[in-house]
Amino acid sequence: MAEKYLITILDAPYGSEQPYNALRLAMSLAKREDTEVKIYLTIDGVYCARMGQKTPEGYYNIERMIEFLIAKGKVAT
Repeated sequence: MAEKYLITILDAPYGSEQPYNALRLAMSLAKREDTEVKIYLTIDGVYCARMGQKTPEGYYNIERMIEFLIAKGKVAT
């Protein structure tokens, strides 16, 4: 039986470490066999999925992290 995870992201992609840490956890879980990961973006978290983001100097790229999860088929639509 597959383990299931739902990760909710409420914060904007930059200015807080919360989206980065949530996506990092999701990416790690997505690599496991028999694991279902869903990402729920709400409030300012919806901006994490925006295409063409301009990543501030010294920050991680949230758009690439989301793209990785989409490619793995681990993002709820």
